[in-house]
Amino acid sequence: MLAAAHEGAGGGQVIVCFVLDPAIFDRAGPARQAWLAANLLALRETYQGRLTLLHGDPVDVLPGFAQEHGATAVHVSTETQPFGAARDARVRAALAEVGVEWVETGSPYAVTPGRVRNKAGDPFAVFTPFARAWRDHGWRAPAEEPASLQLADAASGPEPWAILECALARKGVPELPPAGEAAALARWRTFLSDGLQGYAAHRDRPDLDHTSRLSPYLKFGVLHPRTLLADLADCRGAGADRLITELAWREFYADVLHHHPGSLDADLRDGLTGMAYEEDPQLVEAWQQGRTGYPLVDAGMRQLLALGWMHNRVRMVTASFLTKDLHVWWPLGARWFLDHLIDGDLASNTHGWQWTAGTGTDAAPYFRVFNPVLQGVKFDPHADYVRRWIPELRHLCGAAAHEPWKQDDGYAHGYPQRVVDHADERRGALARYEAARGGNSR
Repeated sequence: MLAAAHEGAGGGQVIVCFVLDPAIFDRAGPARQAWLAANLLALRETYQGRLTLLHGDPVDVLPGFAQEHGATAVHVSTETQPFGAARDARVRAALAEVGVEWVETGSPYAVTPGRVRNKAGDPFAVFTPFARAWRDHGWRAPAEEPASLQLADAASGPEPWAILECALARKGVPELPPAGEAAALARWRTFLSDGLQGYAAHRDRPDLDHTSRLSPYLKFGVLHPRTLLADLADCRGAGADRLITELAWREFYADVLHHHPGSLDADLRDGLTGMAYEEDPQLVEAWQQGRTGYPLVDAGMRQLLALGWMHNRVRMVTASFLTKDLHVWWPLGARWFLDHLIDGDLASNTHGWQWTAGTGTDAAPYFRVFNPVLQGVKFDPHADYVRRWIPELRHLCGAAAHEPWKQDDGYAHGYPQRVVDHADERRGALARYEAARGGNSR
């Protein structure tokens, strides 16, 4: 918007426009649709109604709209994910045919994917050296909205807005956080003052409220990472450093996907192409609905359905359970998460799953198998998180809720029995790994 305003400094006005593309919106799950709808409605209010919402393929609707309003250029942020980049190339060509310039400025990242390279000019394959080079590269200060911004009134028809209203009213939509930039900044300020200091020490505890909860706002660009990094530059301590590292992970995965678009639905590394997988529909459904009989796994999956969000530590545990205990290939879980997460970033979700599955980046080999009971005892020591999401276990005190099979009344309120035995499935997972690697794994 800043670039568009500068171009129109001679008196031209800026039309703020969003294209609701059915190819993306209609395929999204109810949670993602509702969260996008809530933020677009909040943005319309911020701009006092001067937000144009178009519905259709942007290749078809944008050129005509630009011509109708005498636009000389369409300004966007750079898209680096596979589908979006291919779409934008088509839109650029369609606009060129009617004499309208396509201008890309910045991206949803502090450093646009593809720019951080090693000394040989190649992309990084491992996080730690990437993060070091990313910090050394640095980033610009946050963009500021120009004080003299003139927004044109190019009001939308009622139909696109009705689609958003329906998305918000649809049955099954989870409880959403407050939407819009003002809400995002308020959340950020609260976390800076109350949460940052304990972030490094407690971020892995799902029973405590020590995560930033900013990922849903980063997902749709409601909040930009450069805003966070600018504020963190004035902070000292382990909490600030850890949060910067987490932002670096987000940027790393975006960079990996940019260079390896095929990794969206295929293993990044081909070392496990011979792995034997299963897909038992009943076991998959038990995982999806939070009825596996493993309390930490089930609490996470129920939190996902209720809030469209899950604590990051629990995301790793639930992903490990699907891939290592149920022996399901990771794309099934990644798709389920994307359908239900309001912060479902394509790159972070895909490569977070591959990290856990042992097919992606860094040191998370296949033989690392999360024990859902030990993870629960360590990171939810009093089982408060488990009891919050599993009412069938609220009668059990303390850590006993992590192992209801050891309690005389553990199943008194209808909690399901374990669908598999973790110890057996861990041995089975390692045997599959040995077979896929030809017996050469350590």
